[in-house]
Amino acid sequence: MKRYALRVVSLAAALGLWQALTSLNVDLWLRFSQFPTVTDVARTFAARVSGPDYWTDLTDSLTRILAGFLLAAVLGVATGVLVARSRLAEDLLGPVLEVIRPIPAIALVPVAILLFPSNEQGIVFITCTAAFFPVLVSTRHAVRALTPVWEEAVRTMGGGRWRILGSVVLPGALPGVFGGLSVGIGVSWICVISAEMISGQYGVGYRTWQDYTVVDYPGVFVGMVTIGVLGWLTSTAVELLGRRLTRWLPRTAYVPGARPPRHDRSVTPAPAAPAEVPGGARSEEARDEHLV
Repeated sequence: MKRYALRVVSLAAALGLWQALTSLNVDLWLRFSQFPTVTDVARTFAARVSGPDYWTDLTDSLTRILAGFLLAAVLGVATGVLVARSRLAEDLLGPVLEVIRPIPAIALVPVAILLFPSNEQGIVFITCTAAFFPVLVSTRHAVRALTPVWEEAVRTMGGGRWRILGSVVLPGALPGVFGGLSVGIGVSWICVISAEMISGQYGVGYRTWQDYTVVDYPGVFVGMVTIGVLGWLTSTAVELLGRRLTRWLPRTAYVPGARPPRHDRSVTPAPAAPAEVPGGARSEEARDEHLV
């Protein structure tokens, strides 16, 4: 409870500092006099929430994000596993992917406008492209980092390629996959907002840009706050899903700033000698225990 209270106090202090700097028109080096106050943003937010346009924009942005992100998750995981497991796929797809990967997704807006018949499909394409490469890279590294002993154990017990994929590769790479998904959902929000500003008709990004063009700065901050809250909620949902699906992983109780316990070596008992039979050989039970 103390940690949650501290987080609330931190957020309240940040809002209080914002209100003080903007209401006092502080202009030292940064021009806070140009910023709207917290109360102005709150009044604009209350007015927007009571109207239908805000919820329409919210629904459109979430629909684009979910469609593009789910498509990127499926394609990214499948391509990452394929490239990591097949040398032929790596030789055929690797060069093309590495050339396209450094290109910012927002730079593909002209390509999306020329390629797709509607702006909606183009925005989903940009969102998918933004999340695809983080998922691809993290999946590829996670699959390559798996120890070969697990695969050899499945082959020894008669398992085939699909058995290895379902029992070793996908479960073993799952923590790395969700790391890429967590990064990908954040990048998706950045790119979908930018795409809506350029070529969208509805959405949070489109409305934020329209508020800027008509010099409605409280409305701009309403859009910024909405984007931040939506990004935080979706990223938290991905992380919670990842924890849910990787419950089999060993967890450690991490306490920031805590010191590890000290062990007194002077009282550490010596390891007990294995049990022996009168003839000097180990008993069958002691040998089995040693093997385990």
